[in-house]
Amino acid sequence: MFRTKKKNGDIELHGDIWKHIQPGEVVLDAQGITKRYPGGVLANDHIDFKIKAGEIHAILGENGAGKTTLMSILFGLLQPDEGEIYVRGLKVRFRSPEDAIKMGIGMVHQHRKLVPAHTVLENILLGHPKSRGVLKLKEVEDEVMALAERYGFEIDPRARVWQLTEGEKQVAEIVKALYRGAKILILDEPTSALTPLETDRLLESIETMTQDALGVVPFITHKLPVVLSISEKVTILRKGRVVDRLNTAETTEQILAQRMVGRPVIFNLQKQPIEPGEPVIQVEELSAKNNKGVMALNKVSFTVREGEILGVAGVAGNGQHELAETLFGLREAKGGRILFRGQDITQASVLDRWKLGMGYTPSERTEVGSIPDFSLVENVTMNYYFDNRYNHRGFLDYGGLRKLTEQVIDEFDVATPGPDVPIRTLSGGNLQKVILGRVLSRHPKLVIANLPAQGLDVGATEFVQRKLLEARSQKAAVILISEDLDEVLSLSDWIAPMYEGEIVDMIPAEKAQKDTIGAMIAGLHQERGS
Repeated sequence: MFRTKKKNGDIELHGDIWKHIQPGEVVLDAQGITKRYPGGVLANDHIDFKIKAGEIHAILGENGAGKTTLMSILFGLLQPDEGEIYVRGLKVRFRSPEDAIKMGIGMVHQHRKLVPAHTVLENILLGHPKSRGVLKLKEVEDEVMALAERYGFEIDPRARVWQLTEGEKQVAEIVKALYRGAKILILDEPTSALTPLETDRLLESIETMTQDALGVVPFITHKLPVVLSISEKVTILRKGRVVDRLNTAETTEQILAQRMVGRPVIFNLQKQPIEPGEPVIQVEELSAKNNKGVMALNKVSFTVREGEILGVAGVAGNGQHELAETLFGLREAKGGRILFRGQDITQASVLDRWKLGMGYTPSERTEVGSIPDFSLVENVTMNYYFDNRYNHRGFLDYGGLRKLTEQVIDEFDVATPGPDVPIRTLSGGNLQKVILGRVLSRHPKLVIANLPAQGLDVGATEFVQRKLLEARSQKAAVILISEDLDEVLSLSDWIAPMYEGEIVDMIPAEKAQKDTIGAMIAGLHQERGS
C-alpha cells in the first residue's frame, strides 16, 4: 500500500506506487485538462487522455495544436486551469517537474537538457538524490550500465556530452529519466535528429520497455511512418481539442495527416522536369571551423545550377551547419573559395550576398531568423531595409513594407491576427512561413534552406517543400540542408551525404537509395563513392 503526503507544496511518497503493475492497466488518466493563455488563446480545451501499462501511445497534431502544453502539464512544467490528473487512481497535482518525477513520470525533450561540458554520468546524477553527500560514482556507473544494457542502449558514461552524436545524447536523456525511476516516459520528437540506423535502434529499445514493468511510453512526433511502426494507439489534437483516437493498426499515413490538418496532404510532391541552367554557385575546397575552433568543414566542393536542388544530407554535427553559415558569410572561410554567378564572394559581407541575390533561411528560427519581440513587419524589414524600393535616402517606406508583409501573410498562409503582432506569438510553422516568405519574395537566385521543415507538422512541411519546388521551377538554385532522408530524396536533383565535415559523394537523385545514403551519413561507407 502507498499514500502521499504534501508538505510545503511538495509530494512525499510512502510505499511504492508502481508495485504489481498489470499490462493494460490505466496508469495515467488526465480528465478535462484545460489551459488558457493571455489574449484568449485556449491551448488545451477539456482534453481527456489515458495511458495504459505496456502501451505506446502517440500524440499527433499540427504545430500549435496543444501537444506540448498537454505534456508540459503532465510533467509539471505547467499547471492546468481546469482538469484533474490521476496516477494509478491517485489524484495528483504537480507543482513542478520534481513532483512528476517523484510519481514516476519522465520527459525527454526535443531540445536537449544536458550540460555539454559534463560527462554523461555527471548529467545523470545532476539533481538525483544520490548526488547528495558522498558520491559513489563506481556504484552509480555500474547501475547506469546495467540499466542501459537492459534496454539495449549503448552508452559511454564517462564521455562528455559535447563529444556525443545526437543519437548518443538522446540515449543519455532516456537513461537519465529511467535512472530516476520513470515508469511513464514522454518522448518529444525522439527521432528528429537521428540517422535511420539510430532510429531503428531507438525504436527497438522502446519496444523492449513496453515488455518490462515500465511499459508506458507517450510518443510525440510528426513522423507518421514512425507512429505507424511503433505505437498501438494515437490521439490526434487540433486547435487544442481531441479530434480522434485511433488504433494505429487500423489507419494509414494519409488518414492521420488529414485528421491532423483537416484536409488531404500530399506526401510525395512531384518535381517537374527542368533543364538545369548556368552555374549559380561553385564551391571549391571550402573549409571552416566550428565554434570550438575545430575544423568542421574540410575541403568541400560542389556546383549548383539554375533550376537544381542540391540536398545536403547528414546527422547534426557533421558540418552542414558550418557549410550553410560559411556560404552565406556568417562564418569565416578558412580555405577554398565561393563563386556566385562567376564572381568570387569568399570575403563578401552578408549584406553584399543579399544584394547579389542570395537568400538564407536559418535553422535557428528564434535565435537567428527573427527578433521575437519585433512585429512581423519589422522582421520582414530586416531583409528589405537596404532595398531601394523601400529605402528612400535613408528613410524607410513603412507603408510599403507593411503592404509587403501583408502579401507574405496572404501568399504563405500565415495564421496571425495581423502584421503588427510580435512574431514570438506565432507557432513554429507560421514563424517558418514568415522567414521563408520574406526570403522568397525577393526572388533570389540562390536559396540556402537550413533544416526548413524541422519540427513542423505534416501540413506546414508540405507547404514549405512546395515553396522550395516553386523556387526551383523559377530557375533558382536551392541548397537544401536536411536531417530527414525522405525529404532529401523527395525534393533533390542531386544528393550530397555529409560525414565529419566532408561530402562523401555526389549522387543523382534517380540513382539514390535511402539505405546507401543512410549508411554514408552514419560513417559506414567503405570509401568515397561507395
